[in-house]
Amino acid sequence: MSGTSRVILILGAGPGIGQAVARTFASRGYKVAIAARSLKEADSTDDQLNITSDFNNPGDVVNAFTRVKSVLGIPSVVVYNAGAWTPSPADDPFAIPLDGFTRDMTVNATSAFVAAQQAVLGFAELPADAARSFFFTGNILNVTALPRFMSAGAGKSASAHMMMAAAAAYKDRGFKFYYADERKADGTPAFKVDGDEHAKLFWELAEAKTQGPWLQTFVKGVGFKSFDNQYQL
Repeated sequence: MSGTSRVILILGAGPGIGQAVARTFASRGYKVAIAARSLKEADSTDDQLNITSDFNNPGDVVNAFTRVKSVLGIPSVVVYNAGAWTPSPADDPFAIPLDGFTRDMTVNATSAFVAAQQAVLGFAELPADAARSFFFTGNILNVTALPRFMSAGAGKSASAHMMMAAAAAYKDRGFKFYYADERKADGTPAFKVDGDEHAKLFWELAEAKTQGPWLQTFVKGVGFKSFDNQYQL
């Protein structure tokens, strides 16, 4: 893989998935940039570029890509790991305020759209041997109704559709798009997700030469596993 394209941008970086993905890719020679609301750019190190970003503002996504490109280069791997959720009563999902629903849709879908859009612009400038992979950290909400999580499910469903459409549209150009959903072995949601398992999956898919199933349901210690309640290309 081209040395000039080994840059990963992680949008939304908590102590679980985001940090695990950063460690894994850094250990394999990638330059790492992490964008999150809690980060201070002054705390950047030689090994990690920090970018202060609030994904309730889609413009911050564009700024993150601009900053990464100017400092490290065009990211060949992009991970959208941001999320928002306004809890609703299980028997009344429309009881949440509009501003909460709007915020959640912005973080879970609109900013993810902007991130994928920016990623495609960058991928088009990279050589064919670059990873050119985009990952959206999802969950079971795109195929299962959990009324208390309605606002999160609406956004995850929208982004799942984006990943499905992108995987079909861009695969002939070598751009890869995935919606990652960790499950238990019986197909039920893994509410306590494993950051290292996500990192391992993302690394394997980034290194692959062609697009795999866009809907990456996977089980800890097993890897990808297809379940009946999902659609594939």
